[in-house]
Amino acid sequence: MVDVFEVPELSGKEIQAASDGSIAFPLIGSIEAAGMTTDELAAIVAARLRENFVKNPQVTVSLQKTVSQVVTVDGEVNEPGLYPVIGQMTLRKAIASAKGAKAAARLGRVAIYRKVNDQDMAAVYNLTAIYRGAYADPEIFAGDIVVVGSSQTGRIFKGIKAPASLMDAPLVVAIRAGE
Repeated sequence: MVDVFEVPELSGKEIQAASDGSIAFPLIGSIEAAGMTTDELAAIVAARLRENFVKNPQVTVSLQKTVSQVVTVDGEVNEPGLYPVIGQMTLRKAIASAKGAKAAARLGRVAIYRKVNDQDMAAVYNLTAIYRGAYADPEIFAGDIVVVGSSQTGRIFKGIKAPASLMDAPLVVAIRAGE
């Protein structure tokens, strides 16, 4: 929450940080807030407001909630990175968070890596089939790693006889250390 004393138009603003840690605030635009304290962020907001808009801004920033639960989206997506898991996250939503798949992505080879009971698991999905409604959009959980059509998915599943890109149902396997 950002408050600018005696400027009601700029007070009580709930600002959510983007996945890259930046925030956008009226009049001053984007600020790289990742790693800053609330006092440091307040000082930057005040300085930017002082430049052109408010004579002597008194800014207070308070943290309402933090998001420590993230999913990693990697491979052939437009913006690979860590994305917060807010509410019910699905595979399609995770890829949309990363600004979608690249044009050359192999949507028939989308892998979800997850640790279940200290066991590394992987599932390969055909995203095109999910878009068609052939099967449900799988839920994504905090800590999952989603990899879209990269060579890494091909290396891990190279020993499987049926090509993953032809499958309409997910393939789930356990990954043993060292393989």
